[in-house]
Amino acid sequence: MANPNLIKSNYLIDVIKHRWHYLAISIIILIPCIVAMFYLMFTQPNHSPVKPGIDFTGGTILQYGIENSITPEDISKIRTELEKIGITNTIIQNISNKGSDGKIKNVISIKMHFLGEKNNNQINKITSVLSQNTTAPQLVSTTSVGPTLGKELLKNSLVALLLAFLGIVVYISFRFQADYAIIALAALFHDALFVVGVFSILGIFYNVQVDSMFITAILTVIGFSVHDTIVVFDRIRENIRFLAKKYSSGEIINASVNQTLARSLNTSLTTLLTLLALYFFGGATTKDFVLAMILGIIAGTYSSIFFASVLLAWDKEIKAKKANAQTN
Repeated sequence: MANPNLIKSNYLIDVIKHRWHYLAISIIILIPCIVAMFYLMFTQPNHSPVKPGIDFTGGTILQYGIENSITPEDISKIRTELEKIGITNTIIQNISNKGSDGKIKNVISIKMHFLGEKNNNQINKITSVLSQNTTAPQLVSTTSVGPTLGKELLKNSLVALLLAFLGIVVYISFRFQADYAIIALAALFHDALFVVGVFSILGIFYNVQVDSMFITAILTVIGFSVHDTIVVFDRIRENIRFLAKKYSSGEIINASVNQTLARSLNTSLTTLLTLLALYFFGGATTKDFVLAMILGIIAGTYSSIFFASVLLAWDKEIKAKKANAQTN
């Protein structure tokens, strides 16, 4: 049973008093994300809001370990040399990941069109170009995805996202009420839009591409975010059940958010510490996945405390005004 003494006049965070500030923060953060997404949708041939990797478009990634440092000028020269031998539209990145033997100083990633299984001749040509521009290049990994498989992966990924959203709506509607589900869904869109938008911006300025691991990160973020939101909603519902006759919905929501604040922050901070360790000390191939997780958890923590609760308070106030109008 809720304790009436938990309702106070002052709180560490007053989400109701400063609701417009918190909503303004969300709007200011999301506007650049939306602009970047629309920019890519209108400028890319596939009209995607992010730059898709070979997992979704099909292609080949070759990774070479080299024993010397490499500059942007070197990468530009390698790209020009590859174009001379007929390998065009390549994406060359310096991953800068030391090898296990201590000799490899950098790893160069070369993304290109799909080579297939019988294109050793082209790979040998690429190795020859690198030999002329780097020191002792070693082919350390080759990844190829066919165009048909890439389209199938993209379709399945979008279906997985849609089913996740629908499942969450059904669960929260059953567990709480339909209005809670709609607000929780709005918070999930808030978090997903932020993560996708940031990767759109990174795609524009740094040519960052997304792959199937990015979809995994989005699904994980959705699960984490809705879990955090449900904890807050559960406390709000419990307090409303016993305190609604004595206090306004705004006061109850304010108290409920502050009661769950320590739990939300502690859970998020401990998760972020692990993710930050993975980002700075983990492998280069998982950096984008971990970055998406970091951004999503930050957004999810913010939305459950400052976004979803504010929308719920707004909804409760509108319903209370309608009820009073009908009574009068």
